[in-house]
This record gives sequence, structure tokens and C-alpha cells, in this order.
Amino acid sequence: MLVPANNALQTNRLAQVFRNTTATYKFYWFIAIVELFVTEKKSRMSFWEIIVRMIANAWYPVHYFKLSFGSQDSLFNAILQLQSLTNIPIDADKPVICNTLLQRLHEPAIAKQLRVFAINVPYRFLSPWIPYSTDNDVIVKSQRFTNDCPYRIEVEPEGKYVKINPSWEEYLVENCQILLDYSYWNLALFLQPRNPNAPDLVSKLVRPLERAPLTRQRDFWNSVIEIAGPMPCIYTQRPLSQNDFDLDHFIPWSFVSHDLMWNLLPADASVNASKSNHIPDIERFLPDFAQRQQFAIRTIYERTPNNKLLEDYLELGPSISELTQLSPTAFYKLYRKTISPIAQIAENMGFAKWKPA
Repeated sequence: MLVPANNALQTNRLAQVFRNTTATYKFYWFIAIVELFVTEKKSRMSFWEIIVRMIANAWYPVHYFKLSFGSQDSLFNAILQLQSLTNIPIDADKPVICNTLLQRLHEPAIAKQLRVFAINVPYRFLSPWIPYSTDNDVIVKSQRFTNDCPYRIEVEPEGKYVKINPSWEEYLVENCQILLDYSYWNLALFLQPRNPNAPDLVSKLVRPLERAPLTRQRDFWNSVIEIAGPMPCIYTQRPLSQNDFDLDHFIPWSFVSHDLMWNLLPADASVNASKSNHIPDIERFLPDFAQRQQFAIRTIYERTPNNKLLEDYLELGPSISELTQLSPTAFYKLYRKTISPIAQIAENMGFAKWKPA
């Protein structure tokens, strides 16, 4: 991706900001500034407003998807500490996170976690326009918008502020989404080597506004139950009738980031809620999980062999007809070969094992 060009601005310097970075700070600093300016119409914003926005934007990838930011990055640990100090839910919306942190800035423990991001980032972000020597030198030169830098740093008795350069205002508004996409794309390139086993990493940087409904997948399992009768939940053994179940992602959606059939199974609603984004005991539950899956494949394939959702199972390797003909032992070995490495990687990334009550 390229930064949108502008004849009046040296936008190529913006691309230089994200080169040779050793932490995520500059990405989240710029994203926060663009969001505050464009979506909240703030041309002047305090360091604190930007920093809590950084925290809010990184909150979901850290807590929900367990992404690693690297050993040199303090943002990851700060977010864990702030959640512990505030008890903000891990799936909280950005306004809740921002407002809570701003309201509790007077608490020394919280201010300590946030203050670290006000030390270098605001000044070194401007390095392509104002070569860094000291913080004060950057402040003085930014006051004159030296080299048409995108903002200046204003120092007031109550704190420090960022003031957007008027020359940049129209550019930021017109290219807001492209600039955010550009920042997230470069952030993904930065994070990928630090999360080599995280599937679909790009989609894990921003909390989705809503998840896709599982209507078709529920219809699939309802058809199995309609044909074969109630299906015992693999976790509780309670018989599950049509529409009397939740669809459980055996390996959590927050790790796999997909709704493919080979990872979905009807489950008791109460158990599904308690399991949440934990990893089930493979030794205990995978045999029954695999047995239910092969039974479903055989049942649907016999009635409607052209059912599109059967194609999800092709990721296991064999054709659908071959899957129906495997012995239960061979099918289980195939499933274990697929599921076990995924579960282990998820555990290595911090997804906890589920311990049924």
C-alpha cells in the first residue's frame, strides 16, 4: 500500500515514520490522531486523549486474540495491567475504555501505565520532518510547523497537546480511511513475524462491528438432528433437539477467525457460555467431537450431496465421499492431526484450557 500523494505536502515522509520501528507505538499514535481529528472533529487533542485511544485500539487484539507485540513493546503489558486495575471488560467498546481511563487518570497506578507513551512517541513520530535531538528542540521547531510537519506540540500548565497543522486538515479528512488502512497494513507487517502462527492476523487488529450470523450452519445441524434424532452434547451428554442448542467453536473463534463446519458442533448453551474462548481438553472431548462430525457428514451427504457447507470439510484433505468411507479410527486420526497442532499453538499464544465445572 502507498500513502496517498499530495502536491502541497511531503506525504512521502509519512511513509518514513513506519520504517525501522521496534514497537507498535507509532502505528497506534497515528491511528489515534486520525480518528480523533476526523471522527471526533478535534484539531487539538491532549496527549492523554491520544494515549487512551491507543490503549483502546490495541485492547481487543491483546485481550481477545492474544497477539504478541514483541519483547520490546510496553503497550501489551500496559493493557494487561490497566485491565487488572480497572476491571474494564476485555470485550469493552472503545468509548468505554477511553472514558474510564480518562476519568481515572488521577490514580497514580493508572497514570504510571499511560505516562510511558508520552515520553518518546510524540516527538520521534515527527523525525521525518524534524530530525530528533531533544524533546524541547522538537517542541520549538514544531511550533513553526517546520517542514510542514503534520502537527505541533503545545505545552500548557495542565499538560501537553497536539495541534493539527491546518495544511494537513483537508488531506486527513479526504484520505482518512486509506490512511487508517495503510497504518493497519503496516502494523500487520510488523506483527506477523512476532505472531507467525496466528491465522488471519489482519482481521484481528480491529474488533469487528458484528460477527456473521451462523444461520446456515445451524440449519445444517438442525437437518442432521431432524433426520437422526436428538444429539447428545459432547460436554454434558444432554440430548440436543432442533434449535435447542448453541453452536460451539471447538477451537475458539478468537483464534481461528472462521466459522467453518469442521470446527462447529451443537452444544449445551450453558456450557458454551462457560467455555467461552478457552481450549477444550483434546484427550477428553475430541473423540466424541470427531464421531459427531463424521456422522453429520455421512447424514447430509446421503441426503443432499451438493450441500455447499460440506465443502468446508475439504480442508481436512480427503474428498467428501472419502471422508464418509473412512473408518471411525481413521477419521479420528485425521481430525486429531488437524486439531491438535491448532490447539497447541493457541495454548502457546495464551488461550487457557477449559476446565468444566
